[in-house]
Amino acid sequence: MNMTEIIESYLKGVFKQLDTDTIEIKRSELAKKFSCVPSQVNYVMKTKFTFERGYIVESKRGGGGYIRIQKIGYMDAYETMEQILSNISDHITQAQAQDFIVQLLENKCITEREAKMMIQMMRSDVLLFESAEQESMLRARLLRILLKSLY
Repeated sequence: MNMTEIIESYLKGVFKQLDTDTIEIKRSELAKKFSCVPSQVNYVMKTKFTFERGYIVESKRGGGGYIRIQKIGYMDAYETMEQILSNISDHITQAQAQDFIVQLLENKCITEREAKMMIQMMRSDVLLFESAEQESMLRARLLRILLKSLY
C-alpha cells in the first residue's frame, strides 16, 4: 500500500471505530502521524474523499485549521440515485463514473453484476473516441441513461 491508501484506510477506520458519519481532523497532526507533508493529506482528501465516493470535505486552513469529512447519508435507493443523477455533469472521467457506480453498489442501489457491466461500459478503451472531450460527454450521457433505466 502506498501512503495515499494508508491514510485513506486509517480515516475509514476512524469512521468505523467512532461509528459516526462525520470526523474532524487536523491536517498537521495527520501529516505528523504518517510522517508526510500536509500536501499529501490534501491529495488524499481531493482523490479519495470526493462526492463521487460518497463524502463531503470541508477544510479550514491556518493554525486552528481542520478538515471535516462527512459521509453522505442517503435515505433510500431512489434518493441515492436522484442525488447522483443530479451531480453527473456534462463531462465525466472514467474514474468519476466508476466512483459513482461503486457508491451506488455500496448503497445497494445496484447489484454487483450491474456494477461490473456499467464499469466496463465506461472504460476509455470501450468508448474509443479520439477526443477526450467527446468521450467524457458520451460517458456522462451513457451513465445518466443507465441510471434512469434502473429507476
